[in-house]
Amino acid sequence: MASMSTVAIAILMPVAAGEINFPTTYVGYFMSVIYLGAMIMSPLSVSLVERYGAICNSQACLLICAIGLSALSISSLPMMAIGAFILGLGYGPVTPASSHLLVRMSPLSMRSTIFSIKQTGVPLGGALAGAIVPGLVLLHGWERSAIMIGLFNLILASALVMVRKQFDATRSTLVRPTLRKIAEPIKFTMRNSSLRKVVLASFSFSIMQLCLISFWVTYLIEEIGMSLLQAGVALSIAQTCGVLGRIVWGALSDRFVKPNIMLGLLGIGMTLCSLSLLMVSPQSPKSVVYVIGGLFGSMAIGWNGVFLAEVARIAKPELTGMATGGSLFFTFAGILTGLPFFSLIVQQTGSYPSGFAIFSITTFVCGLILLLSRSDEKK
Repeated sequence: MASMSTVAIAILMPVAAGEINFPTTYVGYFMSVIYLGAMIMSPLSVSLVERYGAICNSQACLLICAIGLSALSISSLPMMAIGAFILGLGYGPVTPASSHLLVRMSPLSMRSTIFSIKQTGVPLGGALAGAIVPGLVLLHGWERSAIMIGLFNLILASALVMVRKQFDATRSTLVRPTLRKIAEPIKFTMRNSSLRKVVLASFSFSIMQLCLISFWVTYLIEEIGMSLLQAGVALSIAQTCGVLGRIVWGALSDRFVKPNIMLGLLGIGMTLCSLSLLMVSPQSPKSVVYVIGGLFGSMAIGWNGVFLAEVARIAKPELTGMATGGSLFFTFAGILTGLPFFSLIVQQTGSYPSGFAIFSITTFVCGLILLLSRSDEKK
């Protein structure tokens, strides 16, 4: 639901842009503001999970996402920016909370698969957004649709009460969030050479992932000539393939391919998919667009589970939350810096494929580095 809330912005904003009269490329800036909030909260989430529990933390995230969506529903650019930032504050701690729970239950031999299955919640939320939000917008308008998505978050937050006692039994009231504790996960990540390597890749890969999620609908409407519903279907296909990709890449990483090699191959794959967009035109069959989007989604959205499992493998089990929070700080930092740059490229060139092609250079370089590096086989 947190993922659906963020991806919904990429669908709502092109419609809102036409009504409020701002450029559609602003969607990149709104998404950056979301991930600014996520970047701030991700390191802090370690202390919050230890003090209040992962489920309580997740409930608070859903509540904050609902508040952010309510602010986004107000037809004012300043209020929409504030709503995007609040939404990011809710989105940031979700992944560290789930990693905190799963690392205690996941055998090492299946960790990539289990973390990848857990991470399917992100593209599944995106697929739901692509399938549901366009219809909501056509029926109720973009403002009411934002509020309705917020209500979905509140319903799930209420339902989590049933499992909170079971999974939050290890929380400690002795832990207190402080500025020093915010810095600890970041320092821990930077001190570990193996973590630095995969974090560098996540910095680049996350930019490509969010560029695809944020601009796919707008690109298909403006340059390919698809309708909002057709573009929503295309986004849903890309997100669904991201779900399948996360499971498949995770399973392959557990059984046949080392995680760093798998991440390297996915980086090269993102590059090839990005460059293929340069050959797509309004005359291209819709099926070709759907296939390219599906392949692109399977890689650009499907890498996260392998990445998070590798972070958990490198760190000790008791430090998984800290390693995840610190790593995601840099992952979100990539999104924060990359999306405005992508928007600027599109504004200057008038071409979304040009933006993807330029960023494909970084995914290629990071993929090559991972392919040529040796994995730290700490067990």
